[in-house]
Amino acid sequence: MISAALITLLMFSQQPPQVVPQPAAEFSELIVRRRIIIRVPTKTGPMATPVRRWKERKGPKCIAGRGIAGAILVSLERVDFILPGGGRVRAELKSSCPALDFYNGFYLRPDPTDGMICADRDAIHARSGGECQIRRFRQLLPR
Repeated sequence: MISAALITLLMFSQQPPQVVPQPAAEFSELIVRRRIIIRVPTKTGPMATPVRRWKERKGPKCIAGRGIAGAILVSLERVDFILPGGGRVRAELKSSCPALDFYNGFYLRPDPTDGMICADRDAIHARSGGECQIRRFRQLLPR
């Protein structure tokens, strides 16, 4: 049998558990911002379609950035965007943009909040580094 003195001796002879200091918790923050850049291949001159004459109407203020299938550089001040359904929207630029025909294609950066390309807000970015502000859009209808 174990005596009470032995139990008391065992209880007090054990060292109390040691507390090991833990390093302070580290926090970090990672912010990911999505940046979408659309490369639009261009073709100079009219596209090979049966209808080559277009009637201009008042166009939208904005077009969807992902809704552009291609583009035709009509002149140094005008770019026709071809939409997936075959429709066209003409972007009239604020000034002549000779950098657009230097390389084949250009870039568009839709606004990250709405994904739209808007007149008087967005620009066409030439691959050579130039930037051309969009003045307005015109809807093109076949004559």
